[in-house]
Amino acid sequence: MYKKLVFATAWIASGAALANCPEITVADMQGVGDGKYPQQFELSEFEAAADCKMTFQGNPGMDGLNGMIRGNGDLPPLEERIPEEPLVMVPYDSIGKYGGTFDALSNATEAGTSDFLSTRHVNLVRYSDDLQTIVPNIAKDWEWNDDFTQLTFHLRKGHKWSDGAPFTAEDVKFWYDNISLDPKVIEKPKDYVLVAGEPMTVDVVDAQTVRFNLPAPKPGLLAHFATSFAQGFLPKHFLGQYHPDINPDADKLATDAGFENGLAVISAYFGNSDWTDTPTPLLNSPDKVAALPKDVYPSLESYVVVRDTTEGRHYVANPYFHVVDTAGNQMPYINEQDEIYANDNEVRILKLVNGEADYKAQSLQMESAPILLENQEKSDYSVDILPNIAMHAFSFNVTSEDEEKRKVFGDLRFRQAMSIAINREELNEVAYFGVGIPHQYIGFSPTPDFVDEKWTQFATEYDPEKAASLLDEVGMKDTDGDGFRELPNGDKIVLNMQFATQGIAGKVVELVGQYWAEAGVQTTVKEVTPDEYRSAQSSNQLDVGLWQKGQPVGIILGNNELWVPPFENYFGHRTGMLWAEWVDSNGTKGVEPPDYVKQLIEDINIFQSAVAGSEESNAAGARMVENMTGNLLFIGTVKSQGPIYRRNALKNYVTFKTNSYEYYRTYPYKAYQWWLDE
Repeated sequence: MYKKLVFATAWIASGAALANCPEITVADMQGVGDGKYPQQFELSEFEAAADCKMTFQGNPGMDGLNGMIRGNGDLPPLEERIPEEPLVMVPYDSIGKYGGTFDALSNATEAGTSDFLSTRHVNLVRYSDDLQTIVPNIAKDWEWNDDFTQLTFHLRKGHKWSDGAPFTAEDVKFWYDNISLDPKVIEKPKDYVLVAGEPMTVDVVDAQTVRFNLPAPKPGLLAHFATSFAQGFLPKHFLGQYHPDINPDADKLATDAGFENGLAVISAYFGNSDWTDTPTPLLNSPDKVAALPKDVYPSLESYVVVRDTTEGRHYVANPYFHVVDTAGNQMPYINEQDEIYANDNEVRILKLVNGEADYKAQSLQMESAPILLENQEKSDYSVDILPNIAMHAFSFNVTSEDEEKRKVFGDLRFRQAMSIAINREELNEVAYFGVGIPHQYIGFSPTPDFVDEKWTQFATEYDPEKAASLLDEVGMKDTDGDGFRELPNGDKIVLNMQFATQGIAGKVVELVGQYWAEAGVQTTVKEVTPDEYRSAQSSNQLDVGLWQKGQPVGIILGNNELWVPPFENYFGHRTGMLWAEWVDSNGTKGVEPPDYVKQLIEDINIFQSAVAGSEESNAAGARMVENMTGNLLFIGTVKSQGPIYRRNALKNYVTFKTNSYEYYRTYPYKAYQWWLDE
């Protein structure tokens, strides 16, 4: 055991004081044993394991950074800013140096930003970098009751929001009761705040203990908090003052600032959405923001927004962040983050080739890998080619506003024909450089043991003759002799394949469009922005859905959206929008879905409530795959890989396990320990 070691290091020059605990890293644990959770300790746990007493040091530039956060007061000493029991994170390779600006590249205000958002993201828990183990983050720990109907989180005493106000269990209850379940704020509750369609209740046991009471078992709720962008807390002390159920003077406070009422102020800050990257008042209320006490609502994340424009955003390190390294240095190490927007894919690739970003994965497709790999040495960056969890998939608008298209798109024979018209072997060679595996979409990725392997290859064989026969059966014939089939009623049909490179590679869309044209179904391919694609999808205007899709079992246990119409959220790949309207309205609006879709809804609730791996769970999961894949609601292509880019100056970076959104991108890899060696 180490006896209060003191290390004299080069970090003095970077502003960090001497530490009296061993500066262990994942690469060199110096004989200190593992804690309860991998690569991290609670403070008392670390001090006991290392036989030391930790002292704390902060970023020497933090006063200046804090001064950029409007509404923050002068900083108290570091010991009063971090929790009494901070989270001690073991860096991968080294104790970092403070300073520098992390350069990020996104598509637009709310497009292609989640990759960057994940670098500062926090939630109650997270997945460790093994993508198997859930570990504490904001929460200090948790426990379930025996039947998974009660989840209790223990928070950190002395934890503070980015403005210095206490963070307590009241902030979790406020998020749930007054935001997530309030239709005046969020019109429809998200699936993850419900259990089998019913709300939970949240009890404040004490300031550091909060309990979720579930109406039925849902063991995957913990995995939701470990992976979702939707955080399980909001600052009651700040947003609550504008909520009329919390503060009777909320509306007056809001009108004094020039807003219609208190909920309008919440909308300006929060965006009426669980998506934490919505524009701030700096962008959506620029004429009123000066009358508000803060530019953005307080955060627990590692960085705080200080500038928000249509060209990009700028962030500074959170002076109250709850994580320290093994030498007692408060994280994050990097002072600032700068995000710029470039919606054009060619512009983004050029900027990466020129070394103008420190990290990028979202929106990068395999078709860009050659040029990125070719320029690594010249521009001093590295590219990892890693397996994807999701695959590029296609869908047809089974509730199209055009009744004749709806009849065809809703005919399974049509969807089968369009699936077997795709030459996946050639697609793999041309679009994925031969590194992929032809695969059908089955809803789960990777394939669980309870899935019959036949479904992974269902309707994936390339058979243009059979495709033609099926289209004939549907009644689609070439009646005017132009080489393309018409709808059964004789109307001309051209599949408008709008795509965004954030969700799918252009080469994949072009090839699939060519295969379908060869089958006699005319297509046209057009690249659009992610916002344009999502808007068209949400308004039921797309003929064809084109985006990546797939989730692992652990996440599906906590999130049912892949299995309930429209089969994903606003940011993902959806179809059956009018089915969703029927489900949401209890049958008073929209279009009634077929029985197999109703069975999917029933089975996902069974699957989430049953003990994972049990006979009941496996039977429900197998039915889900049979109904989803057998009806080809989504047509899979190739399970492949994708590039991840990082500049070599970025340190404490570890190669990811996957190139995926599903575990929330960088979140398992603790980006707040990254530092810049320059």
